[in-house]
Amino acid sequence: MSVKVEKWDFFELSLSYQCPGNPFIDVTLEAVFSHQDRQVRVSGFYDGEGVYKVRFMPDMEGGWQFETRSSAPALDGRKGEFICTPPSANNHGPVRVAGTTHFAYEDGTPYIPVGTTCYVWNLQGDELEEQTLKTLDKAPFNKMRMSVFPKRYSFNKNEPPSYPFPGEVTKPWDPSLMHSFRLSEPPDFWDFSQFNPVYFQHLEKRILDLRARGIEADLIIFHPYDFGAWGFDRMPAEVNDRYLHYLVARLGAFRNLWWSFANEYDLFFERTMEDWDHYMQLVQQIDPYNHLRSIHNCGSFYDHTKPWVTHCSIQSHALHRVPVWLKMYQKPVVVD
Repeated sequence: MSVKVEKWDFFELSLSYQCPGNPFIDVTLEAVFSHQDRQVRVSGFYDGEGVYKVRFMPDMEGGWQFETRSSAPALDGRKGEFICTPPSANNHGPVRVAGTTHFAYEDGTPYIPVGTTCYVWNLQGDELEEQTLKTLDKAPFNKMRMSVFPKRYSFNKNEPPSYPFPGEVTKPWDPSLMHSFRLSEPPDFWDFSQFNPVYFQHLEKRILDLRARGIEADLIIFHPYDFGAWGFDRMPAEVNDRYLHYLVARLGAFRNLWWSFANEYDLFFERTMEDWDHYMQLVQQIDPYNHLRSIHNCGSFYDHTKPWVTHCSIQSHALHRVPVWLKMYQKPVVVD
Protein backbone atom coordinates (compact mmCIF):
# COMPACT_ATOMS: atom_id res chain seq x y z
CA MET A 1 0.00 0.00 0.00
CA SER A 2 2.05 2.94 -1.29
CA VAL A 3 -0.68 5.61 -1.24
CA LYS A 4 -0.64 7.57 2.03
CA VAL A 5 -3.19 10.12 3.21
CA GLU A 6 -2.97 11.86 6.55
CA LYS A 7 -5.89 11.72 8.95
CA TRP A 8 -8.62 14.27 8.09
CA ASP A 9 -7.07 15.02 4.71
CA PHE A 10 -8.81 13.45 1.72
CA PHE A 11 -8.17 10.50 -0.57
CA GLU A 12 -9.28 11.03 -4.18
CA LEU A 13 -10.11 8.30 -6.66
CA SER A 14 -10.39 9.28 -10.35
CA LEU A 15 -12.00 6.97 -12.91
CA SER A 16 -12.46 7.47 -16.64
CA TYR A 17 -15.74 6.71 -18.39
CA GLN A 18 -17.48 8.24 -21.39
CA CYS A 19 -21.16 8.31 -20.61
CA PRO A 20 -23.32 8.11 -23.78
CA GLY A 21 -26.04 10.24 -22.13
CA ASN A 22 -26.09 12.77 -19.30
CA PRO A 23 -23.10 11.95 -17.08
CA PHE A 24 -24.60 13.80 -14.10
CA ILE A 25 -27.90 11.92 -14.08
CA ASP A 26 -27.49 8.67 -16.01
CA VAL A 27 -24.60 7.28 -13.93
CA THR A 28 -24.61 6.55 -10.21
CA LEU A 29 -21.31 6.07 -8.41
CA GLU A 30 -20.37 5.46 -4.80
CA ALA A 31 -17.61 3.72 -2.90
CA VAL A 32 -17.56 1.85 0.38
CA PHE A 33 -14.43 2.52 2.46
CA SER A 34 -13.53 -0.03 5.11
CA HIS A 35 -11.16 0.02 8.08
CA GLN A 36 -11.26 -2.99 10.41
CA ASP A 37 -14.97 -3.31 11.32
CA ARG A 38 -15.85 0.25 10.18
CA GLN A 39 -17.49 1.03 6.83
CA VAL A 40 -18.26 4.43 5.31
CA ARG A 41 -20.31 4.88 2.14
CA VAL A 42 -19.36 7.90 0.02
CA SER A 43 -21.05 9.24 -3.13
CA GLY A 44 -19.02 10.02 -6.22
CA PHE A 45 -19.51 12.81 -8.74
CA TYR A 46 -18.79 13.69 -12.35
CA ASP A 47 -15.94 16.19 -12.76
CA GLY A 48 -16.10 16.73 -16.51
CA GLU A 49 -13.91 15.57 -19.40
CA GLY A 50 -14.97 11.93 -18.90
CA VAL A 51 -13.68 11.79 -15.30
CA TYR A 52 -15.63 10.55 -12.30
CA LYS A 53 -14.28 11.08 -8.80
CA VAL A 54 -14.81 9.84 -5.27
CA ARG A 55 -13.34 11.74 -2.33
CA PHE A 56 -13.01 10.39 1.18
CA MET A 57 -11.80 11.92 4.44
CA PRO A 58 -10.36 9.17 6.71
CA ASP A 59 -10.71 9.65 10.44
CA MET A 60 -8.84 6.55 11.65
CA GLU A 61 -5.18 5.77 11.15
CA GLY A 62 -4.09 2.54 9.46
CA GLY A 63 -5.05 0.65 6.36
CA TRP A 64 -8.25 1.43 4.46
CA GLN A 65 -9.76 -0.54 1.59
CA PHE A 66 -12.44 0.56 -0.85
CA GLU A 67 -14.70 -0.84 -3.54
CA THR A 68 -16.87 1.13 -5.96
CA ARG A 69 -20.49 0.53 -6.82
CA SER A 70 -21.88 2.00 -10.00
CA SER A 71 -24.69 1.69 -12.52
CA ALA A 72 -21.96 1.81 -15.20
CA PRO A 73 -20.15 -1.57 -15.41
CA ALA A 74 -16.88 0.18 -16.27
CA LEU A 75 -16.96 1.99 -12.91
CA ASP A 76 -18.35 -0.84 -10.81
CA GLY A 77 -16.30 -3.11 -8.55
CA ARG A 78 -13.09 -1.08 -8.67
CA LYS A 79 -10.99 -1.88 -5.62
CA GLY A 80 -8.03 -0.27 -3.92
CA GLU A 81 -6.42 0.64 -0.62
CA PHE A 82 -4.40 3.33 1.10
CA ILE A 83 -2.75 4.04 4.45
CA CYS A 84 -4.04 6.77 6.74
CA THR A 85 -1.10 8.38 8.53
CA PRO A 86 -1.10 10.63 11.63
CA PRO A 87 -2.25 14.23 11.06
CA SER A 88 0.31 16.98 10.59
CA ALA A 89 0.85 19.63 13.27
CA ASN A 90 -1.77 22.11 12.04
CA ASN A 91 -4.38 19.51 11.13
CA HIS A 92 -6.83 19.14 14.03
CA GLY A 93 -9.72 17.69 12.04
CA PRO A 94 -13.22 19.08 11.48
CA VAL A 95 -14.82 21.43 14.00
CA ARG A 96 -17.49 19.79 16.17
CA VAL A 97 -19.87 20.89 18.90
CA ALA A 98 -18.24 20.34 22.29
CA GLY A 99 -19.79 20.54 25.74
CA THR A 100 -23.26 21.55 24.47
CA THR A 101 -22.53 25.23 23.76
CA HIS A 102 -18.90 25.28 22.61
CA PHE A 103 -16.79 24.13 19.68
CA ALA A 104 -13.65 22.01 19.42
CA TYR A 105 -11.73 20.37 16.62
CA GLU A 106 -12.15 16.63 16.40
CA ASP A 107 -8.80 16.05 18.13
CA GLY A 108 -10.11 17.98 21.15
CA THR A 109 -8.34 21.29 20.51
CA PRO A 110 -10.72 24.13 21.49
CA TYR A 111 -12.08 26.22 18.64
CA ILE A 112 -13.34 29.78 19.20
CA PRO A 113 -14.79 31.24 15.98
CA VAL A 114 -13.53 34.67 14.94
CA GLY A 115 -15.35 35.14 11.68
CA THR A 116 -15.72 37.42 8.72
CA THR A 117 -17.95 37.41 5.64
CA CYS A 118 -16.79 37.64 2.03
CA TYR A 119 -19.89 36.48 0.17
CA VAL A 120 -18.54 35.92 -3.34
CA TRP A 121 -14.83 36.61 -2.97
CA ASN A 122 -14.26 33.42 -4.97
CA LEU A 123 -16.01 34.94 -8.02
CA GLN A 124 -13.98 38.15 -8.34
CA GLY A 125 -11.20 36.89 -10.62
CA ASP A 126 -7.80 35.55 -9.67
CA GLU A 127 -6.10 38.91 -9.07
CA LEU A 128 -8.56 40.14 -6.44
CA GLU A 129 -8.96 36.67 -4.95
CA GLU A 130 -5.22 36.34 -4.44
CA GLN A 131 -5.21 39.80 -2.86
CA THR A 132 -7.93 38.58 -0.48
CA LEU A 133 -5.82 35.59 0.49
CA LYS A 134 -2.80 37.80 1.18
CA THR A 135 -4.98 39.93 3.43
CA LEU A 136 -6.20 36.83 5.26
CA ASP A 137 -2.59 35.77 5.84
CA LYS A 138 -2.27 38.74 8.22
CA ALA A 139 -5.82 38.74 9.60
CA PRO A 140 -7.10 37.09 12.81
CA PHE A 141 -10.04 35.27 11.21
CA ASN A 142 -10.52 31.50 11.51
CA LYS A 143 -13.94 31.35 9.82
CA MET A 144 -15.28 32.89 6.63
CA ARG A 145 -18.86 32.95 5.43
CA MET A 146 -18.91 32.61 1.64
CA SER A 147 -21.49 31.77 -1.01
CA VAL A 148 -21.70 29.09 -3.66
CA PHE A 149 -23.85 31.17 -6.00
CA PRO A 150 -23.06 34.66 -7.37
CA LYS A 151 -25.05 37.56 -5.98
CA ARG A 152 -26.17 41.10 -6.77
CA TYR A 153 -25.51 43.52 -3.95
CA SER A 154 -23.24 46.35 -2.91
CA PHE A 155 -19.71 45.61 -4.20
CA ASN A 156 -21.04 42.46 -5.95
CA LYS A 157 -22.42 43.68 -9.25
CA ASN A 158 -20.04 41.91 -11.59
CA GLU A 159 -20.80 38.87 -13.68
CA PRO A 160 -18.89 35.87 -12.35
CA PRO A 161 -16.07 34.38 -14.46
CA SER A 162 -18.18 31.24 -14.92
CA TYR A 163 -21.55 29.84 -13.90
CA PRO A 164 -22.61 26.76 -11.92
CA PHE A 165 -24.69 25.34 -14.79
CA PRO A 166 -24.09 25.10 -18.55
CA GLY A 167 -25.61 27.97 -20.50
CA GLU A 168 -25.21 31.70 -20.74
CA VAL A 169 -27.13 34.79 -19.72
CA THR A 170 -29.19 35.78 -22.74
CA LYS A 171 -30.40 39.20 -21.64
CA PRO A 172 -28.87 42.04 -19.62
CA TRP A 173 -29.79 42.35 -15.98
CA ASP A 174 -32.55 44.82 -15.15
CA PRO A 175 -31.31 47.15 -12.32
CA SER A 176 -34.93 47.96 -11.45
CA LEU A 177 -35.16 44.50 -9.91
CA MET A 178 -32.59 45.41 -7.25
CA HIS A 179 -33.99 44.62 -3.80
CA SER A 180 -37.09 42.92 -5.25
CA PHE A 181 -37.37 39.58 -3.50
CA ARG A 182 -40.54 38.52 -5.31
CA LEU A 183 -39.57 35.81 -7.74
CA SER A 184 -40.49 35.07 -11.32
CA GLU A 185 -40.29 31.74 -13.10
CA PRO A 186 -36.86 30.04 -13.40
CA PRO A 187 -34.92 31.26 -16.44
CA ASP A 188 -34.68 29.07 -19.53
CA PHE A 189 -31.03 29.79 -20.37
CA TRP A 190 -29.50 27.20 -17.98
CA ASP A 191 -29.33 23.46 -18.41
CA PHE A 192 -30.27 22.55 -14.85
CA SER A 193 -29.82 18.85 -15.63
CA GLN A 194 -26.03 19.31 -15.53
CA PHE A 195 -23.40 21.19 -13.55
CA ASN A 196 -20.41 23.16 -14.79
CA PRO A 197 -17.40 21.37 -13.21
CA VAL A 198 -15.08 24.34 -13.88
CA TYR A 199 -17.20 26.52 -11.59
CA PHE A 200 -17.07 24.03 -8.74
CA GLN A 201 -13.39 23.24 -9.29
CA HIS A 202 -12.63 26.90 -8.63
CA LEU A 203 -14.90 26.97 -5.59
CA GLU A 204 -13.16 23.99 -4.03
CA LYS A 205 -9.74 25.46 -4.82
CA ARG A 206 -10.63 28.52 -2.78
CA ILE A 207 -12.04 26.43 0.07
CA LEU A 208 -8.74 24.57 0.20
CA ASP A 209 -6.87 27.89 0.11
CA LEU A 210 -8.74 28.78 3.28
CA ARG A 211 -7.95 25.39 4.79
CA ALA A 212 -4.24 26.02 4.24
CA ARG A 213 -4.62 29.16 6.38
CA GLY A 214 -6.55 27.44 9.17
CA ILE A 215 -9.84 29.09 8.14
CA GLU A 216 -13.18 27.30 8.21
CA ALA A 217 -15.35 27.82 5.11
CA ASP A 218 -18.90 28.51 6.32
CA LEU A 219 -20.48 27.79 2.94
CA ILE A 220 -23.76 29.57 2.15
CA ILE A 221 -25.79 27.15 0.03
CA PHE A 222 -28.72 29.44 -0.89
CA HIS A 223 -29.17 33.22 -0.79
CA PRO A 224 -31.97 35.55 -1.93
CA TYR A 225 -29.75 38.22 -3.54
CA ASP A 226 -30.21 37.14 -7.14
CA PHE A 227 -32.70 39.90 -7.99
CA GLY A 228 -33.57 38.45 -11.36
CA ALA A 229 -29.98 38.15 -12.55
CA TRP A 230 -29.52 34.40 -12.86
CA GLY A 231 -32.41 32.55 -11.23
CA PHE A 232 -30.40 30.39 -8.84
CA ASP A 233 -32.80 31.46 -6.09
CA ARG A 234 -35.78 29.94 -7.90
CA MET A 235 -34.59 26.61 -9.23
CA PRO A 236 -37.06 23.70 -9.40
CA ALA A 237 -37.28 21.52 -6.31
CA GLU A 238 -35.60 18.53 -7.94
CA VAL A 239 -32.69 20.74 -9.03
CA ASN A 240 -32.23 22.00 -5.47
CA ASP A 241 -32.01 18.42 -4.24
CA ARG A 242 -29.59 17.38 -6.99
CA TYR A 243 -27.47 20.44 -6.19
CA LEU A 244 -27.29 19.44 -2.51
CA HIS A 245 -26.22 15.92 -3.44
CA TYR A 246 -23.52 17.32 -5.74
CA LEU A 247 -22.16 19.68 -3.08
CA VAL A 248 -21.90 16.90 -0.51
CA ALA A 249 -20.20 14.54 -2.96
CA ARG A 250 -17.69 17.18 -4.16
CA LEU A 251 -16.92 19.09 -0.99
CA GLY A 252 -17.83 16.88 1.94
CA ALA A 253 -14.34 15.41 2.28
CA PHE A 254 -12.87 18.85 3.13
CA ARG A 255 -12.38 19.11 6.89
CA ASN A 256 -12.79 22.91 7.03
CA LEU A 257 -16.33 22.87 5.64
CA TRP A 258 -19.49 24.08 7.44
CA TRP A 259 -22.95 24.01 5.82
CA SER A 260 -24.87 27.30 6.07
CA PHE A 261 -28.17 26.60 4.36
CA ALA A 262 -29.05 30.21 3.70
CA ASN A 263 -28.07 33.76 4.22
CA GLU A 264 -31.21 35.49 5.51
CA TYR A 265 -33.46 32.52 4.81
CA ASP A 266 -36.61 34.48 5.72
CA LEU A 267 -36.23 36.69 2.62
CA PHE A 268 -37.08 33.68 0.47
CA PHE A 269 -40.78 34.53 0.61
CA GLU A 270 -41.86 31.67 -1.67
CA ARG A 271 -40.11 28.94 0.34
CA THR A 272 -41.79 27.22 3.24
CA MET A 273 -40.37 26.09 6.56
CA GLU A 274 -40.87 22.55 5.29
CA ASP A 275 -38.50 23.34 2.40
CA TRP A 276 -35.74 24.43 4.78
CA ASP A 277 -36.36 21.45 7.04
CA HIS A 278 -36.06 19.19 4.01
CA TYR A 279 -32.76 20.67 2.82
CA MET A 280 -31.16 20.32 6.24
CA GLN A 281 -32.50 16.82 6.84
CA LEU A 282 -31.32 15.71 3.40
CA VAL A 283 -27.76 16.90 3.96
CA GLN A 284 -27.76 15.45 7.47
CA GLN A 285 -28.67 12.12 5.88
CA ILE A 286 -26.20 12.08 2.99
CA ASP A 287 -23.14 13.81 4.52
CA PRO A 288 -20.95 10.96 5.83
CA TYR A 289 -18.84 13.42 7.87
CA ASN A 290 -21.63 15.19 9.75
CA HIS A 291 -20.29 18.69 9.10
CA LEU A 292 -21.76 21.54 11.12
CA ARG A 293 -25.17 22.76 9.91
CA SER A 294 -26.80 26.15 10.48
CA ILE A 295 -29.18 28.64 8.87
CA HIS A 296 -28.94 32.44 9.02
CA ASN A 297 -31.80 34.92 9.46
CA CYS A 298 -32.66 38.47 8.52
CA GLY A 299 -35.47 38.97 11.04
CA SER A 300 -37.33 35.91 12.24
CA PHE A 301 -35.21 33.14 13.71
CA TYR A 302 -35.40 29.58 12.43
CA ASP A 303 -36.23 27.07 15.17
CA HIS A 304 -32.69 26.14 16.18
CA THR A 305 -33.96 23.46 18.56
CA LYS A 306 -34.59 21.18 15.58
CA PRO A 307 -32.23 18.20 15.78
CA TRP A 308 -30.64 18.70 12.35
CA VAL A 309 -29.32 22.14 13.42
CA THR A 310 -25.91 21.83 15.08
CA HIS A 311 -25.49 25.47 16.12
CA CYS A 312 -27.20 28.85 15.91
CA SER A 313 -26.15 31.29 13.21
CA ILE A 314 -27.85 34.49 14.31
CA GLN A 315 -27.98 37.99 12.86
CA SER A 316 -28.78 40.43 15.65
CA HIS A 317 -27.34 43.46 17.40
CA ALA A 318 -28.86 42.35 20.71
CA LEU A 319 -25.70 40.73 22.02
CA HIS A 320 -27.03 40.90 25.57
CA ARG A 321 -29.46 38.13 24.54
CA VAL A 322 -26.75 35.60 23.74
CA PRO A 323 -27.06 33.98 27.22
CA VAL A 324 -30.82 33.71 26.64
CA TRP A 325 -30.29 31.96 23.29
CA LEU A 326 -27.68 29.62 24.75
CA LYS A 327 -30.16 28.56 27.41
CA MET A 328 -33.08 28.39 24.97
CA TYR A 329 -31.40 26.36 22.22
CA GLN A 330 -28.78 24.43 24.22
CA LYS A 331 -26.38 24.83 21.29
CA PRO A 332 -23.44 27.07 20.40
CA VAL A 333 -24.48 30.55 19.30
CA VAL A 334 -22.49 32.34 16.60
CA VAL A 335 -23.49 35.92 15.87
CA ASP A 336 -22.94 36.12 12.11
